[in-house]
Amino acid sequence: MRRTAGLAALALAATAAALPLTTVTSAQGAAPAPSDARGAALAALQRHPGAARAAEGQAFVAGTTIVDPDGSTHVRFDRTLDGLRVVGGDLVVHQDASGGWDGVSQTLGAPLTLGTNARVARTAARRTVLARNARTAAVRGDDRASRGELVVDATGGTPRLAWEVVSEGTQADGTPSRLATYVDAGTGMVIRSEQQVVNVDGTGNTLYSGSVPLSVTKSGTTYQLRNDGIRGNTYTADLGNKQGGKATLITSSTPTFGNGLTSDRATAGADAQYGSNETWDYYKTTFNRDGIFGTGAGSYNVVHYGRNYVNAFWDGTKMTYGDGDGVNYGPLVSLDVAGHEMSHGVTGNTAKLTYSGESGGLNEATSDIFGTMVEFYAANANDPGDYLIGEEFDLKKHLGFRRMDNPASDGSSLSCWTSGAGSVDVHYSSGIGNHFFYLLAEGSGAKTINGVAHNSPTCNGSTVIGIGRTAAAAIWYRALTVYMTSNTNYAGARVATLKAATDLYGAGSTQYDTVAAAWSAVSVS
Repeated sequence: MRRTAGLAALALAATAAALPLTTVTSAQGAAPAPSDARGAALAALQRHPGAARAAEGQAFVAGTTIVDPDGSTHVRFDRTLDGLRVVGGDLVVHQDASGGWDGVSQTLGAPLTLGTNARVARTAARRTVLARNARTAAVRGDDRASRGELVVDATGGTPRLAWEVVSEGTQADGTPSRLATYVDAGTGMVIRSEQQVVNVDGTGNTLYSGSVPLSVTKSGTTYQLRNDGIRGNTYTADLGNKQGGKATLITSSTPTFGNGLTSDRATAGADAQYGSNETWDYYKTTFNRDGIFGTGAGSYNVVHYGRNYVNAFWDGTKMTYGDGDGVNYGPLVSLDVAGHEMSHGVTGNTAKLTYSGESGGLNEATSDIFGTMVEFYAANANDPGDYLIGEEFDLKKHLGFRRMDNPASDGSSLSCWTSGAGSVDVHYSSGIGNHFFYLLAEGSGAKTINGVAHNSPTCNGSTVIGIGRTAAAAIWYRALTVYMTSNTNYAGARVATLKAATDLYGAGSTQYDTVAAAWSAVSVS
């Protein structure tokens, strides 16, 4: 039996916290650094051993940190005992803006006092699970099981040492099965089973991104181009080259979708699904944003819209892609366009920038900015990141619809702000915001990025040295989500991004000064 432990044991636990934190910044200023927030939370646990359920051999592994607008922090930890994962032992440490203790959220009711030496062998636990699966009519084909992981199962009333054995098969209705079964490591009896979401590993043979991994769903004898239980269950459907009516979910007899050519209608679907996956993952990984709506809810894609339709759009619930004209433009399902369309949804659920006037230009620029960032994030060798928009489906010139380094080079877009910018089509007035972002990230002058020549002049003849894409995107996202409102114009965007730079990097920082310089370089003061 284990003994409860005091401060000394908890201090040792503090050194075990690993894993980077994802931080949502405070509206009142820069958030605490992840390591600072983690350290403060661990120190707070050390001062409150009762709340930590202090026990010998216990340690904590840091997860995510959320910082409220008032500066309060909420740090999530997973718990281990003698290095074993404690299922149901996770907790959240709450502190106010001044670092004061605000309690712990957890379900563990008492210190862990159990031993961690299994009396039942791993192989015996695995045999028990397989035999049980064979007798269970609700699950078929569960004849494969993991070797098993020794854990502490603290989900019930009394924590128990257990073997977690995961098996895979098919449920009676054809839904995939991923069953985690917990076997008491002392008695060999099954404690419980937990049905987990299964996402079949599939492959998309795309038009523009090569062969890419996809998460697909098996239903009966077919596979669906749909995420199951992740990314909001996003999926892709075929509209059959109509402009209305009901789209049909794309399916396949195998986990592979498309052949890399337009001769297979599923190919464009694979591109669209891959693009929405990468966009979801970019926002989640970079900003801890849970989907377009920020709620975990998903959207979906519709491909093969109309005939000779050279466009794509977001309508508040889904992304819709045309097939192009087949001569100058192919299907508009490239990575940056997927990121562009989904980012309209992000804007619509944050700043709600009006889609007209200068705010409309900012709306379009936001989608170009984050569509480009998704392309860089995906790091796909077939479609490497650059600042061209839609170059993959531009069959003849491979220059796309717009470019961010020198927007005016397309003959229609604005590179520099003028008093008439609000009366220009939003797809062209977006050039001002695009140009600003390029200068902020990459700087002025000529450079080659992933084999593509870029050259960005300034409107005032100045030289700008960029701060990098990551910092530039962080500033724009914070400005969008915290400071911009529906009618923000370019002058307001300058103010918003300067505030964001102050929050993230400090007033007078290199990042702050470069934001100011980049706006001046596109004639926004």
